[in-house]
Amino acid sequence: MTRGFALVLVSAVCLLSQLVHGQVTSQRLAAAANEPQNWLTYSGNYYSTRYSPLTEITPANVKNLKLRWAYQAPVAGNWQTTPLVVDGIMYLTQRLNDVVALDAVTGRAFWIYRYLPAADRIVCCGANNRGLGILGNTLFMGTLDAQLIAIDRTTGRPLWQTAVANTKSGYSITHAPLVVKDKVIVGVGGGEYGIRGFIAAYDANTGKEAWRFYTIPAPGEPGAETWERCPPNTRTACDPDAWKHGGGSIWMTGSYDAQLNLTYWGIGNVGPDYNGAQRPGDNLYTASIVALDMDTGKLRWHYQFTPHDLYDYDSVQVPVLIDNWANTRINVVAWANRNGNFYILDRATGRFLLGKPFVKVNWMSEFDERGRPMQTPQPPGEPTYPGNQGGTNWYSPSYSTRTGLFYVSAWEDYASIYSLSPVQAPYKEGVNFVGTGPRNFGPVPGAPGLARAPINTWTETAGHGAVVALDPKTGDRKWTFAMTDVTDSGILTTASDVLFTGGREGYFQALDARTGALLWKVNLGAAINSGPISYRVGDRQYVSIVSGLSLSVFALDD
Repeated sequence: MTRGFALVLVSAVCLLSQLVHGQVTSQRLAAAANEPQNWLTYSGNYYSTRYSPLTEITPANVKNLKLRWAYQAPVAGNWQTTPLVVDGIMYLTQRLNDVVALDAVTGRAFWIYRYLPAADRIVCCGANNRGLGILGNTLFMGTLDAQLIAIDRTTGRPLWQTAVANTKSGYSITHAPLVVKDKVIVGVGGGEYGIRGFIAAYDANTGKEAWRFYTIPAPGEPGAETWERCPPNTRTACDPDAWKHGGGSIWMTGSYDAQLNLTYWGIGNVGPDYNGAQRPGDNLYTASIVALDMDTGKLRWHYQFTPHDLYDYDSVQVPVLIDNWANTRINVVAWANRNGNFYILDRATGRFLLGKPFVKVNWMSEFDERGRPMQTPQPPGEPTYPGNQGGTNWYSPSYSTRTGLFYVSAWEDYASIYSLSPVQAPYKEGVNFVGTGPRNFGPVPGAPGLARAPINTWTETAGHGAVVALDPKTGDRKWTFAMTDVTDSGILTTASDVLFTGGREGYFQALDARTGALLWKVNLGAAINSGPISYRVGDRQYVSIVSGLSLSVFALDD
């Protein structure tokens, strides 16, 4: 650090100490909907609705949005963060594991905390960090080398650091921590490296582990029976100890129901991803949702979306909580899954209430009365819908309490071809552990695929993106906003019925949340791989989005 930069940092920290007022208590987090000016959790609230009660920006005036400020990140790569905004201060992560405090009105940087993860870290799928948690005056970040760090939000200084897992075995943390009461909850990534996944809670003051739930049960634990014994005299590459490296990673932040005191998390793929013969059985709790007691981490219930998954249909999507579903007085979890189906589950018991495709699906035909899918593997060389990346993926959906609609970023008309004779994937610590992967299906020979080149030759032949509005009561589509390219953007809805989203095309756009009509768009020049948020400082509402290496913040013209 240069002397000049140090002086600027000290000056900025002095100013920030004057701006930071009340602490972010657990009561404030629980009542985040009562603070529309702030964005206090990764998904905006414990229900994970990504719904803002702000109303200054409307369908009538959204066309008057103007760029107010931008912040440039220093490290190239997919920037997937969602900022927190607390009383006019924005806190966000940037690659690799930096934390930055910015003035939410001007973009001025107050401080930067830089953590350098271990050089020998082993991380699947990019050096991503999706955000922070907050409690009191402390920020919490998980790191690429599986550390959990507490940071003073006034000064940017680290307060404590806890080793969550061993990065040399492929463990990492890429999602924003969930903070509930006095605990910080994180889960580990690394399913492609044969980890044994888990979710753990840590004391917010000390970093001491309070409880741990393994997403892959050991022999004798509930669910272990779904890791079946190898058949006698088998000629397949069956692994009698498959559970020891069965995957079950956590990518995305969970949700919380204070009344039930349950926290809900989506569990990732099984390992190896594509060779089912190595791991006979349903392979719980992979490709599932688990509901855990917030105080103890004990499993209350689970539901498995894709038993014995052969398609890499991670269930890492964000659980969205909806009250009084279809006027039944049943409070539910709504879930648009990577496997192409939309689900409604009773969030007290896990009872299956609704399952319906929201994109083309042919890997299954129907559900039985308990919600188990009747699987229909496709013949050799034939496409499986949806493809490997899914009907949707990790990008956040939204639910509007005004429209009553559930909004999801979808990949449509997209398929993969899977091998029916995958090769054996021997386990070795820290080495990729997936089996034979699929290939994308191109219905027209020679048509460009979904990998993008600098020259625009895109077509919709291999699939395209869309925002899909679903009625949670029935799972029916209400409207579709189609894109030419696929989308990795999250969604935000507001109390004035404006929907904000992006896509790989680089457009940041506003839609009418009731009809799907395009109201406004701006080209930000790079793919959008994060979710927008909205906040207010004074009387002005702002909307922010990350595109490429830039965070852009918009507000109405004066």
